[in-house]
Amino acid sequence: MILPIISYGNAILKIAAKKIEKDYPDLSELIRNMFETMYEASGVGLAAPQVGLSIRLFIVDASDFAKDYPEAQGFKRAFINPRITEESGEEWVFNEGCLSFPTLREDIKRKPNIKIEYYDETFSLHSDEYSGVIARIIQHEFDHINGIVFIDRLSQLKKRLLKRKLQTIANGEVEIKYKMQFANKKKNINLK
Repeated sequence: MILPIISYGNAILKIAAKKIEKDYPDLSELIRNMFETMYEASGVGLAAPQVGLSIRLFIVDASDFAKDYPEAQGFKRAFINPRITEESGEEWVFNEGCLSFPTLREDIKRKPNIKIEYYDETFSLHSDEYSGVIARIIQHEFDHINGIVFIDRLSQLKKRLLKRKLQTIANGEVEIKYKMQFANKKKNINLK
């Protein structure tokens, strides 16, 4: 089932999400729905707060980057109650976008290497290391479950310059091709 993606301006995107337990209701179905929603919106990652659930869960499928980053081919995971234990290396700039900020892309600095502990969809514990574009996608989604959105990583000046564009996103005054719930509108929008 395609879920509406929450837009910038909704308070849920700024709240640190809560851990979940193994018996979280309909967890497998939620993860399937999140993947379906992410694919419908042509995304590479999606966090539960972006679909209105303040829980520590996000999904990633980096395959769209496989042409330029071969290690991304087939990288598809669900991350439950993740904890980044280390970020290392010299920060690098990459032009990021976010499904909650349609039409907006910005250059964001992140460290290239991470160590992360997380549970998968069967609640098996993993401790893994990732680098490059995979680490970047994970860091972006990890920020979401901590109430951080990618524009929080921009300078104050850059945020002021984006103020009007951010308001148009919150108001739903953007053309999109996926189902969204805008912060300043009560209805879901799907322009597809």
